[in-house]
Amino acid sequence: MAEGLAEAGANIAIFDMIQPDPAFKELATRYSVKTAFYKVDVTSPEDLKRGFAEFQQQFDGALDICIPCAGVNKNVKLLETTPEDFDRLVNANIKGAYFTMQHAAKMMVENKTRCGSIILVASIAASRAVRGQYSSAYCATKGAVRAMCAPSAVELAEYGIRVNTISPGYIKTEMTAPFPHLLESWKSEVMNYRIGMPDDIRGACIFLASDASSYMTGNDIAVDGGVLNW
Repeated sequence: MAEGLAEAGANIAIFDMIQPDPAFKELATRYSVKTAFYKVDVTSPEDLKRGFAEFQQQFDGALDICIPCAGVNKNVKLLETTPEDFDRLVNANIKGAYFTMQHAAKMMVENKTRCGSIILVASIAASRAVRGQYSSAYCATKGAVRAMCAPSAVELAEYGIRVNTISPGYIKTEMTAPFPHLLESWKSEVMNYRIGMPDDIRGACIFLASDASSYMTGNDIAVDGGVLNW
């Protein structure tokens, strides 16, 4: 998503707990944009506030697009899920997304953008079980992300800020790559019989970030190879 937006001319700032892929550093030169990485723990209100303050200073508060997409998972049975397990998922997947959105919206209001776009990353897990995994807690958190979209869109519409979600299907990421047997088994649920790659999310992201989707808010785009409809 960062590469797609940089290619479209956007400056890019990333919040994460781990250093980005080396290819990220090449975006600035390749697309003549400004890039920055901030080590931020989105589960920490203080860290999140610091990250946005640093961004505001270095980018002059020029924020039009925000994509809260931090997420964690744990393969644990419902009967064995501890409060600590559940809190970890809630803090990253729900609270992290919600308060990232809040900070971004405040900055967009302050800089008086009229083309703000917040793109929450939900999941097909918001509306179905994940085959082969114990995912009740994870599905609950992604359901919350999907549910916060429409009411947030209503509240922010007066400020020219749109809020939508992307719901990826079975995508090969750092979270799923260690489980090749699952990736293989999921293929049978996909209409075109292949597992998605991160680059498959690029088009939906650019569409929702741009004026091409100016009449779309409070909605979801499922990029899932047809899983939800088969």
